[in-house]
Amino acid sequence: MSAPAPLPYKLIATDLDGTLLRHDETISGRTRQALAAATAAGAAHIVVTGRAVPWTRHILDALDYKGLAVCGQGGQVYHAGEHRLLTSVTLDRQLAGLALSKIEAEVGPLFLAASRDGLEGDVLVGPGYRVHEGPLPNVMMDDPGELWAAPLNKVYLQHPTLDDDALALAARQVAGDLVGVTVAGEGIVELLPLGLTKATGLSLAARRLGITAKETVAFGDMPNDIPMFGWAAHGVAMANAHDELKAVANELTASNEADGVAVVLERLYGV
Repeated sequence: MSAPAPLPYKLIATDLDGTLLRHDETISGRTRQALAAATAAGAAHIVVTGRAVPWTRHILDALDYKGLAVCGQGGQVYHAGEHRLLTSVTLDRQLAGLALSKIEAEVGPLFLAASRDGLEGDVLVGPGYRVHEGPLPNVMMDDPGELWAAPLNKVYLQHPTLDDDALALAARQVAGDLVGVTVAGEGIVELLPLGLTKATGLSLAARRLGITAKETVAFGDMPNDIPMFGWAAHGVAMANAHDELKAVANELTASNEADGVAVVLERLYGV
């Protein structure tokens, strides 16, 4: 009997929103089957999302996902099967406050939200901040001082007139030496611990599995996926991806609504 063909990649890393998930936060049957076939063949699957654990758990539970997930833009490694947070990186609140002051001095008042650390960490939402529709829980914040009352994973920024790319650029120019700045989705500009990216968390999770970057294929759709593409051997951008990600991708696939992840997995793993 001949030996089985070697796996093209031992690790499949997928973003959630705009990548694995459709707009209604479901995963198609075709994509589920392609992932199941690839993992049955011996590949590992790791979800890598900007969402913190409290905004990710319900999706993983619905998938009956038992593996590792990288959440909070790389700041959290979560064991879904054990419902346990393995690692967590928090934002220095003093540096974040200074960064916000510098950004507002440059662009004017901002609308703010923040993600608190931990398995049950609340997402605080300040006046004027536009929350995306959906079942994600959040807590309205009347007193700006509440923002700094407990450890945070990230701070979210919105501006009344600047678009996401312009706001992120301005934030990097005046505060990029204090915090990380990334665009994670429409209306989602984030301040993170300096140097933290999805690649940070993915490398930690992969190391736990004994898998290297050169054995990894990654899927994404937004600029916050750029570091993950830089780390992985092969980066696949969705048809709906931001132009900045498409520019660094090794391959383009169909959109998240058209089973783009499945299209590539079926070809790679012969399923």
